Amino acid sequence: MRSADALGPILVGLPGTTLTAADREMLGHPAVGGVVLFTRNYRDRGQLLHLVAEIHAVREPRLLVCIDQEGGRVQRLRDGFTRLPPLRLLGRLYEEDSRKGLDFAYRHGRVMATEMLACGIDLSFAPVLDLDRESCVIGDRAFSDRIEAVEALGRAYLGGMHDAGMKTTGKHFPGHGSVAADSHVDDVCDGRSVEQLESSDMLPFRRLAGQLDALMIAHVVYPAVDALPAGYSSAWLRDILRGRMAYPGIIFSDDLGMHAARAVGNLQARAQRCLEAGCDLALVCQPDEVGQLLGGLPAPEAFGDATRAIGRLYGRPTVAAAELDRVLAAGIGEWTRWQQSLEELGEQVWV
Repeated sequence: MRSADALGPILVGLPGTTLTAADREMLGHPAVGGVVLFTRNYRDRGQLLHLVAEIHAVREPRLLVCIDQEGGRVQRLRDGFTRLPPLRLLGRLYEEDSRKGLDFAYRHGRVMATEMLACGIDLSFAPVLDLDRESCVIGDRAFSDRIEAVEALGRAYLGGMHDAGMKTTGKHFPGHGSVAADSHVDDVCDGRSVEQLESSDMLPFRRLAGQLDALMIAHVVYPAVDALPAGYSSAWLRDILRGRMAYPGIIFSDDLGMHAARAVGNLQARAQRCLEAGCDLALVCQPDEVGQLLGGLPAPEAFGDATRAIGRLYGRPTVAAAELDRVLAAGIGEWTRWQQSLEELGEQVWV
């Protein structure tokens, strides 16, 4: 039986920089368990702190607050925060000097996580563990096209996040980087055999599974396993991920509003299908779609109680407030020196 104060498995997007009465009503819906923040939700650091405090005050247990703060072209908060380079630059540095590349991967993860936790944000969906091969949407968001480099840099990055007090999310399992199409706007299919997938794109996820608190699933069809996108496939989530890989962490869907997520019908059908297949938490990031989804849901019991899963993902900062400025200044100083050296080489550091 679901308790009255339980959190639901749907993570939602908000329209603005403050909470309206309608927003609070939406966040109080029994199917909702958290919020995903975007650039549209940010004006300045003071406003962000107030917004997150408002979200936390809506209910108890408190809602999970998440964001994509990868760096490069996927950095939702920029003004007032360290301008983080895309992960591909860490891969280039690693190829020139592996020790330096690993050091900066650790710093990238730790500085990013420390800044988010300081604002009350629990979780950044990071890092990308896809291979940088043919995908237009992954590209420089990935560390490298080499499995060994992705594994080594990913391990260092995850260590930095953990040392800051943030849980980690590898994406996009079982691998989105080797197909050209963008699942935000297209159907995406990877026609390789299971053996080919297991010996390439899946390897970083498998090798880093012990450091991953969560995985986000790709909206990609792998017909060698299932005719449905991986996020709707019990073959992928229960048989392979939970079964053969013995993965114990949390499983996120990617945003159910993406084009490639439409394979199973309307938003209600998508949410129901991905949770039934084995996702613990489902993302619906566009505010206008959230109302459409929540208004058509069956009884809350049909979506279960996600309180325990969410409780495993709360951020717990390891840096005291009095030390925060010193820690961030050290990290920013390193990035500034690196930025200058790269600019001297003609590299474009920020997108």
